[in-house]
Amino acid sequence: MKKTKDNQVLLSLIEGLMRSDKPIWRKVAYELSKPRRQKVEVNLSKLDEYAVEDATILVPGKVLGAGALSKKFTVAAFSFSEKARQLIGAAGGKAVTIENLQKANPDGRGVVILK
Repeated sequence: MKKTKDNQVLLSLIEGLMRSDKPIWRKVAYELSKPRRQKVEVNLSKLDEYAVEDATILVPGKVLGAGALSKKFTVAAFSFSEKARQLIGAAGGKAVTIENLQKANPDGRGVVILK
């Protein structure tokens, strides 16, 4: 039974988030460090249902392309499906990585975690 993660990008992201003194980034690191079968996967339909216009949504996992978007917002996630990136861009939103969001907003103000 394997107990460590092999994805070096994920490991370095978790390590960087844990170094932060802000609780939001520590929570995201905790969610990302869960086992694979407990990883978060969110469809665009769920994002559209819960997000408000011009919000910043953080998904500690993967964003999938099922559903449609009627609002414009910024989505940060560890990974995106190709269709999800296209649909977010077509709706006028932005798809960014968690690392880029942390650099742009180190305090985590206005960021909503959706899982």
